[in-house]
Amino acid sequence: MTDSVSKLRRTPLYEACLAAGGKMVDFHGWELPVQFEGILAEHKAVREAAGMFDVSHMGRLIMTGARTHAFLEYVTSNKISREPGRGTYSHILNENGGIVDDIIAFCTGKDKYLVVVNSATAEKDLNWFNAHNKNYDVEIQDVSGDFAMVAVQGLNAIHICQGIDKHLADLPRFGIKETVYFGQLCYICRTGYTGEDGAEIMMPPKAAAQMWQFFLAQGVKPCGLGVRDVLRVEAGYLLYGSDVTEKYTPYEANCAWVVKLDKKDFIGKPALLKQKEEGAQIKLTSFKLKGPGVPREGNKVKFEGREIGFLTSGTYSPQFKGIGKGYVVNNVLKEGDEVEIISGGRSMPAEVVKSFYKNRV
Repeated sequence: MTDSVSKLRRTPLYEACLAAGGKMVDFHGWELPVQFEGILAEHKAVREAAGMFDVSHMGRLIMTGARTHAFLEYVTSNKISREPGRGTYSHILNENGGIVDDIIAFCTGKDKYLVVVNSATAEKDLNWFNAHNKNYDVEIQDVSGDFAMVAVQGLNAIHICQGIDKHLADLPRFGIKETVYFGQLCYICRTGYTGEDGAEIMMPPKAAAQMWQFFLAQGVKPCGLGVRDVLRVEAGYLLYGSDVTEKYTPYEANCAWVVKLDKKDFIGKPALLKQKEEGAQIKLTSFKLKGPGVPREGNKVKFEGREIGFLTSGTYSPQFKGIGKGYVVNNVLKEGDEVEIISGGRSMPAEVVKSFYKNRV
């Protein structure tokens, strides 16, 4: 094993993924499976039955204290639920309105939140929270290493996960609850990154192998990073570091719904007020090829012979063929317009679409 590979971090499910035939790659410093049986088979499993993903690399923070809700309201753009058992998707913003990260904040009890952040930004996010915590006195614990995490997604996912918690079907979208499995306290939440219904289960590392084996025994197919990317592009979900970064605001990223300007105050609010008044100059837009080809990140977008932007995500979808999204000049395109996606010296005709997959959640 080379030095570079030996320094990669491994999740508690690393050995289980290897045993299931996972082909491991470096993903932001983690050794994770890019695929198992193959992207086509794994895509079919999630869209028609159930697939599972090792997402243990995600960052997890526990926040407690009397002003925890006020703190999360200040450091994120959305209105954070204070109802125990409910979660909120939100954006952490910088002073310019740029997206530091996208997160989910789950209220797990009075003055207590479990905040799930992206793995590539986990350390940055923790530092950001600590830097803005001076007036709130919130206790912030990084518990990422205390949990493994499995996402089970697909038409049959909730039915299968009821073997873990028989009342899971009663849990609303973005709901979270505690449950006990193999004698271990686990969190189970009704979320995902595929456009399908399903659950993400956080469990102590010593329960991870049993949980994985339970799902294997139920016929759930292991899935890797490759199909996860295809599924999330189809479903319209953002990838931090590509589709969103600190360079882009929620308005530019076509996520105005995650901004609540009627909140008293939050980091980035003045910049977003100004941008809303003046209008965003660019907008994240989706495209579908009209012929063969695979669009890729960095491909230029042309309209009527003029370069108007570039792709931030692109992939081949078994269902929709060549699809992608990227930033283009705002208020130039409308749904159905034909553009050119430029890959090297090749021009690929594409059309502007509102969405690809009709999410079932």
